[in-house]
Amino acid sequence: MKTTNAVITAVGGYAPDYILDNQELSTMVDTTDEWIMTRVGIKERHIQKGEGLGASDMGVEAIKDIFRKTGVKPEEIDLVICTTVTPDHPFPATANIIADKCGIKNGHGFDLNGACSGFLYGLDTATQFIKAGTKKKIIVVGAEKMSSIVDYTDRTTCVLFGDAAAAVLVEPTEEEIGVRDSILRSDGFGRVHLHMKAGGSVMPASHETVDNKLHTVYQEGQPVFKNAVSKMADVSVEIMERNNLTADDVSWLVPHQANLRIIGATGDRMNLPKEKVMVNIERYGNTTSATIPLCLWEWEKNLKKGDNIILAAFGAGFTWGSIYIKWGYDTK
Repeated sequence: MKTTNAVITAVGGYAPDYILDNQELSTMVDTTDEWIMTRVGIKERHIQKGEGLGASDMGVEAIKDIFRKTGVKPEEIDLVICTTVTPDHPFPATANIIADKCGIKNGHGFDLNGACSGFLYGLDTATQFIKAGTKKKIIVVGAEKMSSIVDYTDRTTCVLFGDAAAAVLVEPTEEEIGVRDSILRSDGFGRVHLHMKAGGSVMPASHETVDNKLHTVYQEGQPVFKNAVSKMADVSVEIMERNNLTADDVSWLVPHQANLRIIGATGDRMNLPKEKVMVNIERYGNTTSATIPLCLWEWEKNLKKGDNIILAAFGAGFTWGSIYIKWGYDTK
């Protein structure tokens, strides 16, 4: 009896047209292009502008990109998993809003919040549905409007984040390709270093919370950086060792795009040359759960069937993890 594996069969992406570069940021807050590039490696980030637009609207565009490429029809999709920390509303789920806007009527959907590791959590969840045989076509979409929760008077955080969405289509296969292994971790001790203070049940929205800007990203840079470097690198090396992969065997590292130094440290620990590490942080910034699929979308034409690819992320919580996949197709 053959084993059913879960494989990515298509990738779609979307970034808003408006670009907020370091020069414009320097007119809003006390910073410079040199300061930002030296510390995090970001030159520009895309920002969603327009009345009434949210994360769902970017997610819809990423999924429509998949439909255009594959010819798959909305009614064929039987599950939508939206990974996001910036949902359109606390409820209903942004996944359901996306499904409605895309015409996906024959499945169900839910949101998943793993912060910057969200896409890995979502892909692993989709894999379990595929392996169980209960779903055949699953969309995992990372959609983030980070500009909606950024304080543009705080130079330590406002330089980091951008808006974007990217999605993958996951389907079953009997070939020895697709998701081969995953290591996912979380530890709530990190919540004190990276979170949004208000807006939840502990501190509901009030006049005071709004006045004190408690509905925006709060980050203590040093402990986050230190944990990200060690944990993202450790788990990436662990998944290589567990699957008997050497640096020569790995075709690509797809790291979460939070900080150029963190990306470099992870690649170095894996003994990978820079040419094997996907990096687009300079042009997009940190789009949270969208960064990894956004890289896959941009590099899609360079990926070959059978390529060994390591996905790695670290995020608020703390959450972190790595997934080993064998790429499933050659781009036509």
